[in-house]
Formats: sequence, C-alpha cells, structure tokens
Amino acid sequence: MSEPAGDRRYYKRLFDFAAIYKLSHKPRREMFEFFMSELRPTRDDKVLDLGATSLLDPQENMFEVHYPHADSVTAAGIEDCSFLEKRYPGLKFVRVSAGKPLPFKDDQFDVGFSNAAIEHVGSREDQRFFLSELIRVSRRCFVTTPNRWFPIELHTRLPLVHWLPRPLFSRIALLLGFEFYSKEENLNLLTYRELMGLVPAARAKRARITKQFFLGFPSNLMLVIEKLTGIHASSMD
Repeated sequence: MSEPAGDRRYYKRLFDFAAIYKLSHKPRREMFEFFMSELRPTRDDKVLDLGATSLLDPQENMFEVHYPHADSVTAAGIEDCSFLEKRYPGLKFVRVSAGKPLPFKDDQFDVGFSNAAIEHVGSREDQRFFLSELIRVSRRCFVTTPNRWFPIELHTRLPLVHWLPRPLFSRIALLLGFEFYSKEENLNLLTYRELMGLVPAARAKRARITKQFFLGFPSNLMLVIEKLTGIHASSMD
C-alpha cells in the first residue's frame, strides 16, 4: 500500500537526529497513558478521535495505535484516512471539513479525544470553534497541544523564535524555509492561559489543564473537560 499524501512538512526540521526523533515522541505515549488514567474510558464508551492524519508513520495516529477497543472509535480528519479502517478493524473513519460543524449529533460520543490538532486549525476564533464542536458532540473531552513556552518549537525545531511576536516569528520561519508553518492558519501555538480561554465556561462543568514535561520543561498542555449535562449547542450563543 502506498503512503497517502499527508503533511510531511512536519518532518522537515532544522535538524533531525534519530535519537532526538524517538525522544520527541515519547511524550505522546505518556499523554495517552494520562488520558486513560484520567478519563478511564470503558469498553462500551463511544470515542471520537478528532484530528486523524493520513501519514503512515508509526508514531502518527497515536490514539489508534494504543487504544484497545478499535470498534468503539470514530476517527475524523480533513485528510483521507480511510486506510485506518483496514488497519484497525471495527474503527469508522469520517472525513470532515475545516471550519464546518462536525457531522455528529450532540453528545453522540462518550469521550472526545484530540491530540496536537488545535494548533493547526487557524485563528483563535477558529480554535474556539474547533473546541466548541468537540465539546458539543462529546460528554467528556481530552485535548493536547504543544506549549508555546517550551523553548523548542516542536514542528520546526527552531529554538526560542516562536516566543517572538507572531509577525516576527513568521518572517524568520519563512526565511529559514518553513513557509507552511509561517502562516497562522497552519500553526498557531497556545499558552496555558490561551488554551483555557478557549473553553466555553457556560458548557464546562469542570475544565483543567495539566502540563506534560519533556527534558524538564513543560512541553505539552493536556486539557480535560467534563461537560454540563443537558446543555446543547444553542447554549453557546
């Protein structure tokens, strides 16, 4: 089977030593284990994985790699990831459109999961909509995203420049050949405060962020949301 087109830009880094590559993916497994311990999904829980990728790299689609109940999972993404249905029998893939409402009913899923996707959906308003849709269709949510204050930008591996104002970071990234990631619609990193600010308070019974550490620094943010019951999409207006 040939590899889907996918976004191989993620693997274009300033440097890419094999040992660093492996270490950079260790946090993904740790975040999955945190998800399992915090949300404790059962065999019967219906789970949505929002942000599936068409890349075939074994480190990608981390949720499908590790989750033990594929027949309870619906994977959704803007790329063609239908190969996941063959790789994980019982899983259902649904292709969605960027910036459009998800094609699912309110509270259709017991658990909504999204790993390192929200930083790629565009502006803060786009990110707010992305999160609100995940909350709308899920009773509980788990969302991860790289921490902007980690000293290495995890997509380009450029050090510190992502701490600069957005226009200056974009200019430097462009000069160094990272045109794709220089654009806000493709990469818009979040801080702890900014991520928490995206949570619609009127819809969340509980929302908390836990930091995941890598090499002693908080590299990723893990957002857990327990939604108020009986609240539907109209309450978000």
